Amino acid sequence: MYLYNSATHKKAEFVTHIPGRVEMYTCGPTVYHFAHIGNLRSYIMEDVLEKFLRYEGYEVNRVMNITDVGHLASDADTGEDKMLKGAKRENKTVMEIAQFYTDAFFSDCDKLHIKRPDVIEPATSCIDEYIKIISALIEKGCAYVAGGNVYFDTSKLERYYIFNDHDEEDLAVGVREGVEEDVNKRNKNDFVLWFTKSKFEDQALKWDSPWGIGYPGWHIECTGISLKHNGEYLDLHCGGIDNAFPHHTNEIAQSESYLGHPWCPQWFHVHHLNTNSGKMSKSKGEFLTVSLLEEKGYDPLAYRFFCLQSHYRKSLVFSWENLDNAQGAYHKLLRRIAALNEEGAVDEAALAEYKTKFIQQVGNDLNTSMGITALYDVLKAPMDDATKRAVLGSFDSVLGLGLIERAAALREREAVQVQTGGAGGYTVTGEGDAEIDALVLKRYEAKKAKDFAEADRIRDELKAMGIEVTDRKDGASWRRV
Repeated sequence: MYLYNSATHKKAEFVTHIPGRVEMYTCGPTVYHFAHIGNLRSYIMEDVLEKFLRYEGYEVNRVMNITDVGHLASDADTGEDKMLKGAKRENKTVMEIAQFYTDAFFSDCDKLHIKRPDVIEPATSCIDEYIKIISALIEKGCAYVAGGNVYFDTSKLERYYIFNDHDEEDLAVGVREGVEEDVNKRNKNDFVLWFTKSKFEDQALKWDSPWGIGYPGWHIECTGISLKHNGEYLDLHCGGIDNAFPHHTNEIAQSESYLGHPWCPQWFHVHHLNTNSGKMSKSKGEFLTVSLLEEKGYDPLAYRFFCLQSHYRKSLVFSWENLDNAQGAYHKLLRRIAALNEEGAVDEAALAEYKTKFIQQVGNDLNTSMGITALYDVLKAPMDDATKRAVLGSFDSVLGLGLIERAAALREREAVQVQTGGAGGYTVTGEGDAEIDALVLKRYEAKKAKDFAEADRIRDELKAMGIEVTDRKDGASWRRV
């Protein structure tokens, strides 16, 4: 596999410290609110990356943190603690907020077919690890105590800016919310490893430490959790592009200073999901969630399909029209797969040939759009249906679109057609949804009463729900498209 490396700014063959095994770390959510679909784009692409590595034959140990303490409103150690902010907003304890939004995050992941990492570790469970690392950094002269807090001293580094080709907008993440100068810092890029009550008197979560009662900074948690579960040599670190600076930059600084050797050679960053008004962000107050997509009638896997049509290193523009197109294409793909015969023997030679081609295509810097194209190539290929189904199922173990299962469910729904009777012998044939049946009948009644404006309105409503209606002489039939 060839991957672009944010640290070297080049695409190169992916290699690991231990041949055949990948130690993989994914920056997890700060669980003070729902994840928006821009956040989830990163997790979708990281999920495909993990599944592809397993498809290639690697053994993967994927670790993810859950940030439930220490992440301030600005990534540069200023502003209110996000967890405390969430607790105040909902009049709950920080731990209640953390549990609720952790559950919500993984519920969204399940809907999007995002596999859960092998290890999921809340930041609050590794306090001893952080204290051990911070103590060692102080002993090495890489950190200092000032104003009651512990800071990493960036002046001791030969090179601080690792990801130096990012746009000005990305580099400004740390100062986007009006950072106030921290007078305790020796250098402007120094960052907090441990806060004490000198920072916030009302901090909800506090622990004893050699430097006083306090809590860890945001950056130290990923180093501590990764060292605990991935070991001293990490092969692959993933996250959104907005994590590159300062979060990942600071992770490298503290990890390599603590270890005394290079830590992680490969960095994988997923770019933003944008709307017409700019990058999607919770700080703007309004943001799109998986639940909201469902409320509007969208299948979460249609959003996954939408994401896979674009490359992870390109900003993706979200609009309802774009999602409509993706959902329509996804459902048509399912219908084509549902039409394949299930009987017959699989041509194992053809299956192996197509798997090799798929690895070459998607393995070129995780080219998921080529993975989607490969699905259509299989459907058009001169091979029997059983082999097509086997190849599609194989590809979908990476793409995660639920193709075979969803197609089977579609066949079942269509095999058990349900008829609903109306006035004058008018019948509606559909998939057993009383609400849709009622709307189709209501449209018929409006047309019969020559209220064509109302009939057109209902037709448009059905279309927006992804329902295609076919009129017959004695009624109508409908299906989801």
